[in-house]
Amino acid sequence: MPHLGLVAVVVRDYDEAIDYYRRALGFELREDTPREDGGRWVVVAPPGSRETGLLLAQAAGPEQQARIGDQTGGRVALFLTTDDFDRDYKRMVAAGVVFEEEPRYEPYGAVVVFQDLYGNRWDLIQPA
Repeated sequence: MPHLGLVAVVVRDYDEAIDYYRRALGFELREDTPREDGGRWVVVAPPGSRETGLLLAQAAGPEQQARIGDQTGGRVALFLTTDDFDRDYKRMVAAGVVFEEEPRYEPYGAVVVFQDLYGNRWDLIQPA
């Protein structure tokens, strides 16, 4: 059965991105393999995530560099689901994550919008 395996996020620098996603979001480094072209195959994912991860893709050239942090035209692009909203929100605040708003409690669950290191917009969400 098909599943969503990886989502590519264009980043400025591999090591900077690895550090941020591990330190601020608590992700695990799943793979960091050199490629023949001088790039790297870098995958990070939330602990316990079995199928989906982020492929950190270092920008190659000015066109890709211009897209860093705005791959979706300013829309929330990524949704980080949690089983303990308050715990993860507090941990992320302590790690310096930039939140755009105060947490909201909607009919579909607890949610708050945050930005990653590059300005990509995410939802931290605990479904109702």
